[in-house]
Amino acid sequence: MTTKIAGILAALFLSSNINAQPRKFAAAHIGLVYPLSTNGTTAKEYTNGFSLHAIGGLSYNETSLCASGVSSYVFHNADGVMLAGFSNHVRNEMNGGQLAGFMNTVRHHTRGLQAAGFMNLAGSVNGAQLGGFANIVFEYSEGIQGAGFINLAVKDFRGMQVAGFMNSANNVDGLQMSGFINQAKDANVQIAGFINIAKEVRGVQVAGFINIADSCDYPIAPINILKRGQKSLGVTVYDGTTTMATFRSGGRVMYGVVGAGYHHYSKTPLYAAEAGIGAHINIAKGFRINLEGSATSYTDFTDEIYLKSSFRIMPAVSFGKKLEVFAGPSLNHVNGDDRNGDEISKHYVWSNYDWGTFNGLYFGFVGGLHYHL
Repeated sequence: MTTKIAGILAALFLSSNINAQPRKFAAAHIGLVYPLSTNGTTAKEYTNGFSLHAIGGLSYNETSLCASGVSSYVFHNADGVMLAGFSNHVRNEMNGGQLAGFMNTVRHHTRGLQAAGFMNLAGSVNGAQLGGFANIVFEYSEGIQGAGFINLAVKDFRGMQVAGFMNSANNVDGLQMSGFINQAKDANVQIAGFINIAKEVRGVQVAGFINIADSCDYPIAPINILKRGQKSLGVTVYDGTTTMATFRSGGRVMYGVVGAGYHHYSKTPLYAAEAGIGAHINIAKGFRINLEGSATSYTDFTDEIYLKSSFRIMPAVSFGKKLEVFAGPSLNHVNGDDRNGDEISKHYVWSNYDWGTFNGLYFGFVGGLHYHL
């Protein structure tokens, strides 16, 4: 949907022809609003060395500075700096900087900086776009896009996209970073608060919840759905006291862990849920070591709440293509409101109770099996 909307905008934005022809030069163009200026009704035929308008003005070319209280419109090229309280518009190319309170547009190519309170639009970019809401490039873009809400590069992008909500591009040679979602065909690095979507990822995908791709060796999220990745369901037992159903998913090296289960060691029933990340170290065919870091919450949904942070080293042996058995030691940190943390373990190597909060460290053991989907 985003691509279709961008395609319609691109057709409208890039289709018009430049009709005005350069005829005259003015060292300075000063006025109130077109045609109340020193260039009068023929203002769009002038190339200006300097322009200053209380409200707005027209010109064919600008060669150094163009400033307007509301808006400026250049029919051909602008070099230097354009300043406007509301908007700047260039029909061909911009070389330098556009700064506007609301919007900047360049129909074809811009080299330099576009900075606007709301939106920047350009045919292609070499430089930086900084928009309070959105930046849109319809052709090739190289440099930086920074937006409060969305960055959109309809074709290829090389550089860095940073947005409060969403980044979208075709092929990305660089970094996408957003508060919620990144989308690309092929990408190098994607970092999102919630979800990343791509086909081929050459580097790292980092998401708060889920990564989706055809292939990625280094997905870092609790859930990773990869077409050419690995997914497994399993049963895991922690310290002989907690049993969980677990889902592990990821790529050749990195993977994610989510699980839910029951802690049967405490006096009152405690339900457990965990999320974490892991890494495979391949030793030999059918044998590898899985390293995992996870956070597990325990609660009885009333007043018992604990958080356990764990690091695990788990040698694993495969039996055929589907089954894997693993076991190994763990180091665990427990945090809770209970004075001694006995609900989780009785074997702390260090513990402390201060300001109503318990903290403790203990060594544990984990084991289980995976069934590869």
